[in-house]
Amino acid sequence: MKKLMLAAGLSAALLMPSLSQAATYKIDTQGAHAFIQFKIQHLGYSWLLGRFNTFDGQFEYDAKAPEKSAIEVTIETASLDSNHAERDKHLKGSDFLDVSKFPQSTFKSTGFKSTGAGEGVLTGDFTLHGVTKSISFPVKMIGEGKDPWGGYRAGFEGKTTLKLSDYGIDYNLGPASTSVEIGLFIEGIRQ
Repeated sequence: MKKLMLAAGLSAALLMPSLSQAATYKIDTQGAHAFIQFKIQHLGYSWLLGRFNTFDGQFEYDAKAPEKSAIEVTIETASLDSNHAERDKHLKGSDFLDVSKFPQSTFKSTGFKSTGAGEGVLTGDFTLHGVTKSISFPVKMIGEGKDPWGGYRAGFEGKTTLKLSDYGIDYNLGPASTSVEIGLFIEGIRQ
């Protein structure tokens, strides 16, 4: 993907030298300024909240040409954390994520459509539990600018709801628990 993005960037530079190029940002997981969270109903009676502690990725963004935006994220599924060890063991097992068989989940964008200043709809291929599907969801810029350490940062958020059975996860927790909401809150450091 990096080679493809580099080739596309070089082609654009040669064909349209007057256009600005998107900057590449490394998602700041080292400084813990990025989060991937989930929310699902438990039996229809309450909410179960959790997160993935280990993930990595990068994105490209140019405010003057937002349609060139792109993101790539890899999640280590065994890093699931719902703040309860026994529940986490079950969620990581074969009834749900089956992390020994499917150790990673990925998202690779295939397009971005701006819907206003700092907002748009991101489309891409999401892989979970060995199944890849195209999904689209709204994203919003939180902010961008210089940081106190001489770098430049940009932050975004996006949320979507996934039907678990679309990804081969069909463990019955009741009709209210067939979908999970995923939230991606990222801050990137310009490279």
